[in-house]
Amino acid sequence: MAERNYLGELELMILLSVVRLGEEAYGVPISHEIGKQVGRDVTLGSVYAALERMEARGLVASRLGDSTPERGGKAKRYFRVTKAGLRQVQETRRVLQQMWRNLPELRGERP
Repeated sequence: MAERNYLGELELMILLSVVRLGEEAYGVPISHEIGKQVGRDVTLGSVYAALERMEARGLVASRLGDSTPERGGKAKRYFRVTKAGLRQVQETRRVLQQMWRNLPELRGERP
């Protein structure tokens, strides 16, 4: 199967949230940002699973922050979108716009 050149819905929402959050992009704020922007609850497990898949594909990169006593000495894992990830966001937008343009029902025309 050929590699797809577009993102799935959850992947796209996560990448857009990471861009919006900037330096503070880790699981909890990403999940909250999606809820705030889209009105959809997304579990942390789903967010982290998608981030791991996207990191393996080179769409995001992560770094560990400092450990904190509030987190039991555990460090937060922060994410940023890579250039390849931004290209995928743009390609996904292009593909979706093309699909919308090709639907006469959405342009007020009859098929």
